[in-house]
Amino acid sequence: MGVRGLQGFVGSTCPHICTVVNFKELAEHHRSKYPGCTPTIVVDAMCCLRYWYTPESWICGGQWREYFSALRDFVKTFTAAGIKLIFFFDGMVEQDKRDEWVKRRLKNNREISRIFHYIKSHKEQPGRNMFFIPSGLAVFTRFALKTLGQETLCSLQEADYEVASYGLQHNCLGILGEDTDYLIYDTCPYFSISELCLESLDTVMLCREKLCESLGLRVADLPLLACLLGNDIIPEGMFESFRYKCLSSYTSVKENFDKKGNIILAVSDHISKVLHLYQGEKKLEEILPLGPNKALFYKGMASYLLPGQKSPWFFQKPKGVITLDKQVISMSSDAESREEVPMCSDPESRQEVPMCTGAESRQEVPMCTGPESRREVPMYTDSEPRPEVPMCSDPESRQEVPVCTGPESRQEVPMCSDPEPRQEVPMCTGPESRQEVPMYTDSEPRQEVPMYTGPESRQEVLIWTDPESRQEIMCTGHESKQEVSICTDPISKQEDSMCTHPEINKKLPVATDFEFKLEALMRTNPEIKQEDPTNVGPEVKQQVTMVSDTEILKVARTHHVQAESYLVYNIMSSGEIECSNTLEDELDQALPSQAFIYRPIRQRVYSLLLEDCQDVTSTCPAVKEWFVYPGNPLRHPDLVRPLQMTIPGGMPSLKILWLNEEPEIQVRRLDTLLACFNLSSSREELQAVESPFQALCCLLIYLFVQVDTLCLEDLHAFIAQALCLQGKSTSQLVNLQPDYINPRAVQLGSLLVRGLTTLVLVNSACGFPWKTSDFMPWNVFDGKLFHQKYLQSEKGYAVEVLLEQNRSRLTKFHNLKAIVCKACMKENRRITGRAHWGSHHAGRWGRQGSSYHRTGSGYSRSSQGQPWRDQGPADPSAVQ
Repeated sequence: MGVRGLQGFVGSTCPHICTVVNFKELAEHHRSKYPGCTPTIVVDAMCCLRYWYTPESWICGGQWREYFSALRDFVKTFTAAGIKLIFFFDGMVEQDKRDEWVKRRLKNNREISRIFHYIKSHKEQPGRNMFFIPSGLAVFTRFALKTLGQETLCSLQEADYEVASYGLQHNCLGILGEDTDYLIYDTCPYFSISELCLESLDTVMLCREKLCESLGLRVADLPLLACLLGNDIIPEGMFESFRYKCLSSYTSVKENFDKKGNIILAVSDHISKVLHLYQGEKKLEEILPLGPNKALFYKGMASYLLPGQKSPWFFQKPKGVITLDKQVISMSSDAESREEVPMCSDPESRQEVPMCTGAESRQEVPMCTGPESRREVPMYTDSEPRPEVPMCSDPESRQEVPVCTGPESRQEVPMCSDPEPRQEVPMCTGPESRQEVPMYTDSEPRQEVPMYTGPESRQEVLIWTDPESRQEIMCTGHESKQEVSICTDPISKQEDSMCTHPEINKKLPVATDFEFKLEALMRTNPEIKQEDPTNVGPEVKQQVTMVSDTEILKVARTHHVQAESYLVYNIMSSGEIECSNTLEDELDQALPSQAFIYRPIRQRVYSLLLEDCQDVTSTCPAVKEWFVYPGNPLRHPDLVRPLQMTIPGGMPSLKILWLNEEPEIQVRRLDTLLACFNLSSSREELQAVESPFQALCCLLIYLFVQVDTLCLEDLHAFIAQALCLQGKSTSQLVNLQPDYINPRAVQLGSLLVRGLTTLVLVNSACGFPWKTSDFMPWNVFDGKLFHQKYLQSEKGYAVEVLLEQNRSRLTKFHNLKAIVCKACMKENRRITGRAHWGSHHAGRWGRQGSSYHRTGSGYSRSSQGQPWRDQGPADPSAVQ
């Protein structure tokens, strides 16, 4: 993560940048400097997972009771020092970083292959050098921290940006993490989690000011250095030749430094001695070999600008205008404006014209005429030049369509016109001005349709995408009651809404991020030429969601930000989700990947969350799934369609499930949850099960119905470990040691834990019919304990031995086993012992008479199909 080579450079070449500090002393100094202000540390939780996971065993599925205890000790230590912790988790993967995400997942696949090879060869857990965090660790850490009373937040964009922003805006003591990007951001101090000694609260502070002194740079130069070296946005190879040119002309190469260290010194030297000479006189693209990578480079630069910050390296046009051939785009680096950036496109020319805010005025700049004066209002306000800036021309009418720049100018400046109807569709911005701006014309209505984004307006707007032409279109509807939420900064908590045109029947996923999809514009409009991409900031972020009900979206967004749900908001907003690597043996053809096993559940959840779609099977858009499984090259997401389900009383709306507090609604919530697992027929039996085994029992029924290579011995091991766990102390679990490590048991442990994360998704989507604590792994699963029970069951040990001769557990065991077996029999699935297996268990899986096939989880046991991992994406014809 972070800047290529910088971590090693700091440790080897510039060790003086790292200073040992003590958090207790820093907190005391902070309290004396800011009386009444609690010292607060912002924690990048994703960077800390490896540090927090201290249990010796990690291969068996996770030592969750031990892990929870370690987290509790971590929190207690800081609390005792009077330090408040704010934890941030990644809530999504930004599109610019998807390639890097894929690269890391594929690398992890290779590591997992080596892990299973080691297990098969040695029958033991590999050393810590091959450590792989247990599946679901990030998800369950959120809930563990919340259980411990900590403020836990899930990001709406890249987490490191939100961490850096929060630390800057709230005058925090510092940031705790392990990412060199925090050296680049101009924010509060950055502390290393890997160097933290919890007993003394000593750690290492990495000082960006000292880094700049060593490199001869200014803090404002660090984003430029980061992009030239390569980071998560800029591929390392993009400026490779440039770096070597810098190295060849660098006169102070030190033989005792490594190659990357010398490159960092050479690039820094070039910035300070060459680029500084032209700063303010030439554009960056004139002094750097940006070439066709100009847009990506500016995105990388802008990604480091926090709210209120600007870069001296952006050649400033008046008010930050970006010209894309016939398009004009205004972008602001001032994140505090946080205003909507409406876009208008001409359906013929396919040109998108975003409208943005003034970087200094912090308010939206109106683009057209006010309804009272009927005089054209210019788009940009520049106090000096007031010439017209040509924006686009109509190819048929040959008329130039200028944009006027003077705030006091009274000239009419049409913005965009359509040669056919020649009528204007005004657009109004600004919460107070209520001035309308002609954006483009509509050939049908032949009348002005005002568009307004101010908070007092009752007029509504939709941005949508035509799947045929791939044009982004903005339209309005006064009578529509449907709204589409625009994501805003989680700190400001501001909500803006957009509404749908009453004639639009389908809700199509659209995502326009802070760079306005410049690459997409360039791909679909080859004629576009960039002239000056400047002042782009991730805070100018806009998203049109798949669900139009803003009230429901607000609830989903709140649960997401507060880390109370999993994947729900991602599905409803962008229609895109991901799941990282799982310990799965790619050579084991008998057990399917968790990605396929739990897919039918996710598909039913999609039909619930995307309730606006009338005909779920045909019109509802597919959800893009970036799920890692053996054999998946991750070149494209799997496009997965929602799956209809039958619920007693019919499909309830999300407003009923999420907002209705009447007691009888709890019954409907549970009915919906069981329908997601296709277990409505087992409702009475499951309700009779006590907590926390009800959720686990539901999950086991689903697993054994889905996967016919699971046998009776597996069921015994799952149930026995859950029952025995209730009587175990943390110290007993620490001292537990399985005889050896079985690769199949490793997969089953990870499979169950992934099922528990799926339960989090379903439970939050259905309005929380079950207590979340009932299926937290520290209450129902322990990796080593399961491994022990699995090995005993595989050897044919009696149930009494599995249950450690405890009579009360024996009764519960038989009750749970009977419920699972009975429910499976209803689905024509008879669970047998391994001794009864025939050759048909060599690799086929799925439920008898399944209708899922490729749109579901897999093949029927009666089919003659291929092994599971040949099935490909859920909708192969839809792969883009």
